[in-house]
Amino acid sequence: MTKKAFTKRLTANDTGESGGHQAGIHVPKGEKDLISFLPELDSSIKNPDAWLSCIDEEGTEWSFRYVYYNNKFHSPGGTRDEYRVTHMTKFFRAAGAHEGDSFRISGKEGIPEYKISVVRADNQNQELETDQIRLTGWRRVH
Repeated sequence: MTKKAFTKRLTANDTGESGGHQAGIHVPKGEKDLISFLPELDSSIKNPDAWLSCIDEEGTEWSFRYVYYNNKFHSPGGTRDEYRVTHMTKFFRAAGAHEGDSFRISGKEGIPEYKISVVRADNQNQELETDQIRLTGWRRVH
């Protein structure tokens, strides 16, 4: 089984620092490696989702909702066609996440449990080096 890890630099919207309401972290449709790493969602139904079982560095369990908002294809006048990971606000608050920090998710293919952490902005140069492929908004760690 191959282990994979991805990171996303957090924005003020991601962490709640902007005061706005955002429906979770965006997962770009073009990031095929990231989408195949997460559970498969059935696009033939409206807004399919799966719950991600995640464990942080302290061993606390978190449940995040991975959802494909696809009402563009299922509702007249629908406009949404995007993947998101939601229900993350409590985790970001508990982890003390801020804009500029990075969210990291890792796991082994075929195992439905993920390891998660927040990498502080001042530690990113050490952890996010040349052994990664830069993805749009996300980075894959090899």
